[in-house]
Amino acid sequence: MADTRTLGWIGLGKMGLPISSRIAGAGWDMAGFDLDATRMAAAAQAGVTPGAALDDVAGRDMVFLSLPDDRALRGVVLHGPLLAVMRPGAVLVETSTVSPEASAEVAQAAEARGVLYLRAPVSGNAAIAHTGNLTCFVSGPRDAFETFLPVAKDFTRAQKYLGTGEEARFAKLSVNLMIAVSAAIMGESIVLARKGNLAWADILDVLKDSAVGSPMVHYKAASLATRDFSSSFSCRQMAKDLDLIVGAGQAAEMSMPIASLTREIYGALIGRGEGEADFSATVRLAEWLAGLGEPDLESSDGRLR
Repeated sequence: MADTRTLGWIGLGKMGLPISSRIAGAGWDMAGFDLDATRMAAAAQAGVTPGAALDDVAGRDMVFLSLPDDRALRGVVLHGPLLAVMRPGAVLVETSTVSPEASAEVAQAAEARGVLYLRAPVSGNAAIAHTGNLTCFVSGPRDAFETFLPVAKDFTRAQKYLGTGEEARFAKLSVNLMIAVSAAIMGESIVLARKGNLAWADILDVLKDSAVGSPMVHYKAASLATRDFSSSFSCRQMAKDLDLIVGAGQAAEMSMPIASLTREIYGALIGRGEGEADFSATVRLAEWLAGLGEPDLESSDGRLR
């Protein structure tokens, strides 16, 4: 990597830490900042130069954000010092899942400052972020996208440019809607099969080997085989994204009955104390509603799969 541009990363959480570490490992000059000292130390061990303050990172050629929600985004960009420190012509790359509304506010503020703003939400989870197998949807100035692309190729396997406005935000919300609904349907499907006396391992084999055996079904079937609900993406996070999805639909004056119902499913899981469980815990809610307890994990022929 011969490019001499300097990069900064703000928000070294579940996604920000492994992505920034991977970029630094690819040879880029990367500085990072987070309010959590433990995350800062972990990033430093991975080759990310620690910034003593946000200002130390914000003055770089390309600044990435990985923040939890709209409130944090507005706080850092609209009510914080970020844009005041960024110089005109620098590129701001926002990688989080946030609302088109909040993103548009950031775009307006960045334009007034002369900062090139890219919406670049990533698709994938923290378990694979360090592998470079994420994908990203990008919208914003085309020339800024071309500047960003060499860096993007070092932490994503695919990059899709979609337009100059909030197109990438809608792309990410659309993908997450499909994931949320698929998980809800998968939970009910598994419970229906259990009611029909199918063994647990056989149910999962049927789903994987059928026409509905999508990459997500295969991925989640692996953890469901052992009833592992440790979170790759939590029920609480999915509920937050569904709030964004329903809100975007309302702003677009469209009805979203399936998204709204799915949001209620995740609300019920949070209410039952499963907010931090993996989003595939929809199967546990379906089991509870059906009066079922824990299944026997052995297959119909008595062998563990």
